[in-house]
Amino acid sequence: MSKLTIKSLEELEQYEGTEMGISDYHTITQTQINLFADATLDHQWIHVDAERAATESPFGSTIAHGYLTVSLLPYLWSQIASIENLKMQVNYEIESLRFNQAVAVNSDVRLRAKLLSVKNLRGIAKARLEVTLEIKDSKKPAYTGIITFLYHFNG
Repeated sequence: MSKLTIKSLEELEQYEGTEMGISDYHTITQTQINLFADATLDHQWIHVDAERAATESPFGSTIAHGYLTVSLLPYLWSQIASIENLKMQVNYEIESLRFNQAVAVNSDVRLRAKLLSVKNLRGIAKARLEVTLEIKDSKKPAYTGIITFLYHFNG
Protein backbone atom coordinates (compact mmCIF):
# COMPACT_ATOMS: atom_id res chain seq x y z
CA MET A 1 0.00 0.00 0.00
CA SER A 2 1.47 3.36 -0.98
CA LYS A 3 1.44 6.49 1.15
CA LEU A 4 -1.82 8.41 1.01
CA THR A 5 -1.95 12.14 0.34
CA ILE A 6 -4.85 14.00 1.94
CA LYS A 7 -5.38 17.73 1.36
CA SER A 8 -8.76 18.49 2.92
CA LEU A 9 -11.33 17.49 5.49
CA GLU A 10 -13.50 16.09 2.69
CA GLU A 11 -10.66 13.90 1.42
CA LEU A 12 -9.97 12.63 4.94
CA GLU A 13 -13.65 11.77 5.41
CA GLN A 14 -13.46 9.43 2.40
CA TYR A 15 -11.24 7.06 4.41
CA GLU A 16 -13.51 6.85 7.46
CA GLY A 17 -13.88 3.23 8.59
CA THR A 18 -10.96 1.94 6.50
CA GLU A 19 -7.48 0.70 7.24
CA MET A 20 -5.21 3.51 6.12
CA GLY A 21 -2.05 1.44 5.83
CA ILE A 22 1.14 0.27 7.45
CA SER A 23 4.32 2.27 8.03
CA ASP A 24 7.85 1.17 7.26
CA TYR A 25 9.73 -0.65 9.99
CA HIS A 26 11.72 1.46 12.44
CA THR A 27 14.56 -0.09 14.48
CA ILE A 28 14.64 0.84 18.17
CA THR A 29 18.34 1.34 18.99
CA GLN A 30 20.06 1.63 22.34
CA THR A 31 21.11 5.15 21.38
CA GLN A 32 17.47 6.13 20.86
CA ILE A 33 16.51 4.53 24.20
CA ASN A 34 19.34 6.38 26.00
CA LEU A 35 18.38 9.72 24.44
CA PHE A 36 14.76 9.18 25.47
CA ALA A 37 15.92 8.33 29.01
CA ASP A 38 17.87 11.59 29.10
CA ALA A 39 14.92 13.60 27.77
CA THR A 40 12.42 12.12 30.25
CA LEU A 41 14.78 11.61 33.22
CA ASP A 42 13.75 7.93 33.29
CA HIS A 43 17.02 6.01 33.59
CA GLN A 44 15.59 2.78 34.98
CA TRP A 45 18.19 0.03 34.47
CA ILE A 46 15.83 -2.12 32.38
CA HIS A 47 16.15 0.55 29.67
CA VAL A 48 19.74 1.76 29.90
CA ASP A 49 21.96 -0.87 31.56
CA ALA A 50 22.62 -3.49 28.88
CA GLU A 51 24.90 -5.64 31.05
CA ARG A 52 22.46 -5.82 33.96
CA ALA A 53 19.48 -6.33 31.63
CA ALA A 54 21.27 -9.25 29.94
CA THR A 55 21.54 -11.10 33.25
CA GLU A 56 18.63 -9.84 35.39
CA SER A 57 15.86 -8.87 33.00
CA PRO A 58 13.23 -11.40 31.94
CA PHE A 59 13.64 -9.98 28.43
CA GLY A 60 17.38 -10.77 28.20
CA SER A 61 18.21 -7.25 26.99
CA THR A 62 17.24 -3.65 27.50
CA ILE A 63 13.76 -2.64 26.41
CA ALA A 64 12.35 0.60 25.02
CA HIS A 65 10.33 2.83 27.31
CA GLY A 66 6.64 2.33 26.59
CA TYR A 67 6.28 6.07 26.13
CA LEU A 68 9.16 6.10 23.66
CA THR A 69 7.15 3.75 21.45
CA VAL A 70 4.07 5.96 21.87
CA SER A 71 6.09 9.06 20.96
CA LEU A 72 6.81 7.46 17.56
CA LEU A 73 3.11 7.62 16.60
CA PRO A 74 3.21 10.93 14.66
CA TYR A 75 6.42 9.90 12.85
CA LEU A 76 5.11 6.47 11.84
CA TRP A 77 1.64 7.83 10.99
CA SER A 78 3.27 10.35 8.62
CA GLN A 79 4.66 7.40 6.66
CA ILE A 80 1.13 6.11 6.11
CA ALA A 81 -0.61 9.39 5.28
CA SER A 82 0.68 12.77 4.25
CA ILE A 83 -1.84 15.29 5.58
CA GLU A 84 -1.20 18.45 3.57
CA ASN A 85 -2.65 21.95 3.30
CA LEU A 86 -2.54 22.35 7.08
CA LYS A 87 -2.29 25.37 9.34
CA MET A 88 -1.55 23.05 12.22
CA GLN A 89 -1.78 19.48 13.52
CA VAL A 90 -2.42 18.79 17.20
CA ASN A 91 -2.00 15.57 19.16
CA TYR A 92 -5.35 15.68 20.92
CA GLU A 93 -6.13 12.50 22.80
CA ILE A 94 -5.11 8.99 23.67
CA GLU A 95 -8.46 7.46 24.43
CA SER A 96 -7.29 3.94 24.97
CA LEU A 97 -3.83 2.41 24.98
CA ARG A 98 -2.77 -1.02 26.12
CA PHE A 99 0.84 -2.13 26.26
CA ASN A 100 0.85 -5.79 25.24
CA GLN A 101 4.51 -6.64 24.94
CA ALA A 102 7.87 -5.03 25.69
CA VAL A 103 9.97 -3.86 22.74
CA ALA A 104 13.51 -5.21 23.09
CA VAL A 105 16.44 -3.14 21.90
CA ASN A 106 17.15 -3.57 18.15
CA SER A 107 13.57 -4.67 17.48
CA ASP A 108 11.86 -3.46 14.33
CA VAL A 109 8.43 -1.91 14.87
CA ARG A 110 5.81 -0.56 12.48
CA LEU A 111 2.44 1.11 12.78
CA ARG A 112 -0.86 -0.18 11.41
CA ALA A 113 -3.63 2.42 11.42
CA LYS A 114 -7.37 2.44 10.76
CA LEU A 115 -9.36 5.66 10.59
CA LEU A 116 -12.32 5.04 12.91
CA SER A 117 -14.05 8.39 12.53
CA VAL A 118 -13.73 11.97 11.36
CA LYS A 119 -15.78 14.78 12.87
CA ASN A 120 -15.99 18.30 11.51
CA LEU A 121 -15.54 20.71 14.44
CA ARG A 122 -16.20 24.05 12.71
CA GLY A 123 -13.64 23.30 10.00
CA ILE A 124 -11.22 21.38 12.20
CA ALA A 125 -11.00 17.66 11.49
CA LYS A 126 -11.07 15.46 14.60
CA ALA A 127 -9.62 12.14 13.38
CA ARG A 128 -9.81 9.07 15.64
CA LEU A 129 -7.37 6.31 14.69
CA GLU A 130 -7.15 2.73 15.85
CA VAL A 131 -3.43 2.06 16.09
CA THR A 132 -1.36 -1.07 16.51
CA LEU A 133 2.41 -1.03 16.95
CA GLU A 134 3.60 -4.33 15.50
CA ILE A 135 6.93 -5.93 16.37
CA LYS A 136 8.63 -7.79 13.52
CA ASP A 137 8.53 -11.57 13.99
CA SER A 138 6.20 -11.32 16.99
CA LYS A 139 2.58 -12.44 17.17
CA LYS A 140 1.75 -9.92 19.91
CA PRO A 141 1.89 -6.20 19.19
CA ALA A 142 3.75 -3.76 21.43
CA TYR A 143 0.49 -1.87 21.94
CA THR A 144 -2.98 -1.21 20.64
CA GLY A 145 -5.06 1.87 21.18
CA ILE A 146 -7.15 4.74 19.90
CA ILE A 147 -5.57 8.14 19.33
CA THR A 148 -6.99 11.41 18.08
CA PHE A 149 -5.36 14.09 15.95
CA LEU A 150 -6.85 17.51 15.19
CA TYR A 151 -6.16 18.81 11.70
CA HIS A 152 -6.61 22.53 11.06
CA PHE A 153 -6.83 22.68 7.26
CA ASN A 154 -6.20 25.89 5.32
CA GLY A 155 -9.38 27.34 3.84
